[in-house]
Amino acid sequence: MKTSGLVEGVLRRLETALLDGTYPANARLPSERALAEQYEVSRNTIREALQRLVARGLLRSRPGAGVFVSDQLRTSTASPWGQLVTDHPAVLGDVLEFRRVLEGATAYYAALRGNDEEHGRIRDLLTGLEQARTDGDQAAEASIDARLHEAIALASHNSMFLHLHASVLGILREHITLNGSSLRKLDTEVSGQLLQQHRAICLAICGRRPEAARTAMQAHIDYVVSRMESA
Repeated sequence: MKTSGLVEGVLRRLETALLDGTYPANARLPSERALAEQYEVSRNTIREALQRLVARGLLRSRPGAGVFVSDQLRTSTASPWGQLVTDHPAVLGDVLEFRRVLEGATAYYAALRGNDEEHGRIRDLLTGLEQARTDGDQAAEASIDARLHEAIALASHNSMFLHLHASVLGILREHITLNGSSLRKLDTEVSGQLLQQHRAICLAICGRRPEAARTAMQAHIDYVVSRMESA
């Protein structure tokens, strides 16, 4: 097998190990020698694969200490973790499942604990979403959609939710924006349904109805799943 093929093979296996938690955030990877023995390739092949992952921001190299899994998402438009999920479509179901659990809970606590200023921010974003829908600006709709979900998470006032949301914020934001853009391009009915769902979520949160907020958020995620499966 050509060297490039070997590198790609190792790269995919390392990506899978990052995705399934074999090497969690901040974990130190085994030495090049150990990885070479594990994957039955040369150390040069391992080194090149690691360098590519470092360049993408998924790993970071500490001279004299080794190579570690990154816990920081880049601030660029496309995060390395978001790209990794995009490259592995099977993981998208896991992302949606995670969103259903996490965002259902954040909606619940945003309704229960959010203050007037935070609820006002949520209302403003809903107004912006409605205006973008009226203008037929799908890009703006998708962007505001993602910001609305962020505002709801911030209003939950739960340090663990905030930590989880912040640690995967790049993935969630890209995922929400990508799904929103894709679904809205299907037909105007989908766009209208998404707006109604966000309106129900926001009204429940700002009306301080926690259970209704959680139910509305989970119904929204379920709708996204169903539309993606039928697309």
